[in-house]
Amino acid sequence: MSETLDVVVVGAGAMGSTTAWQLAKAGRSVAVLEQFGRLHDRGSSHGQTRVFRVSYRDPLYTELATDSIPRWRELETDSGVDLLEQTGQLDHGFSPAIVQIEASLVSGGFAYERMTPEAAGERWPSLNFDTTVLYSPDGGRVFADRMVDAALAVAERCGAQLHFDTPVLAIEPDGDGVAVVTEGATYRANTVVVSAGAWVSRLVGPGTKWPDITLPEVTVTRQQPVHFAIRPGMSFPSYIHHVPDDTPGAALRFGAYGLESPGEGVKLGLETSVRTDPDDVGVVDPAITAEAIAYADRWLPGADTSQVSAVTCLFTNTPDSHFIIDRVGPIVVCSPCSGHGFKFAPEIGAITADLAMGGSRRHREWRL
Repeated sequence: MSETLDVVVVGAGAMGSTTAWQLAKAGRSVAVLEQFGRLHDRGSSHGQTRVFRVSYRDPLYTELATDSIPRWRELETDSGVDLLEQTGQLDHGFSPAIVQIEASLVSGGFAYERMTPEAAGERWPSLNFDTTVLYSPDGGRVFADRMVDAALAVAERCGAQLHFDTPVLAIEPDGDGVAVVTEGATYRANTVVVSAGAWVSRLVGPGTKWPDITLPEVTVTRQQPVHFAIRPGMSFPSYIHHVPDDTPGAALRFGAYGLESPGEGVKLGLETSVRTDPDDVGVVDPAITAEAIAYADRWLPGADTSQVSAVTCLFTNTPDSHFIIDRVGPIVVCSPCSGHGFKFAPEIGAITADLAMGGSRRHREWRL
């Protein structure tokens, strides 16, 4: 079977789903091809919640968060589903990081409060605080699976085709466009959006039909966030604990993060460096869970560490922890997002859709 469309989107996670939403809403003919099932748990987009924050050390991402807020509201309006709750977010720890975050918030015109660990502890007794504390009322949480499902539903309602359990075997040149080959069909299109997360380098770059697309070195790591029960009378805002780090991309990473996730308890993520093959399903590592329990016993007095569960997910990182969002010929690459992209997904979808439709919304930090 062969079909001709305006755009094919490869990958139906956060970035692919929001790109398809924007393209279909703009009247483009779109097919979304996902190698796994709808809302699968093999990549980086699954789970109930993610931290939303405008408080970044790099002002580029504070600006992107600013643009993302109305996009979240747009998707809520289009879908009729609540997706973003601005319930507040805390940063604490490494003082130079807090100084940079404060500068970004000031330049972005956002309200904030700076306070001592003692004052913060009185206000949020569920956490212990390190060195310096900054509270951003514009932060909060977004709902992950709910958002992906909402974007796909709106895209489909606007005419997009959704094909799950449909691995892409190859993306081939086809005149001025592309031919996207699956086991059962070939989809010809003017443009293909590759939003394939940890699998991006298998579709473009050396060893593919597109060797001239030079991706940076992409590192895939397996992360293991855990959830603890919340002690009676306690509650948690979203939080980031910054630690000293002078490695490349450190300003876009963190020591620990978490938030209250309805029905699951309080989430804690400790960034790991466990490299993995994305096709390896992976299992929960008891040693990482034990490390999380030790952290919570020290820093999260509102967490009941006797009740714990853990899941796995993938981070796909560039060396500088920036994103890749760019177009080369008929190929638009929107991947990877280095473990901190979900909060921007509706705006990234709009940027990527613009590129797919011939626009020019590029940023120098995200270029191929």
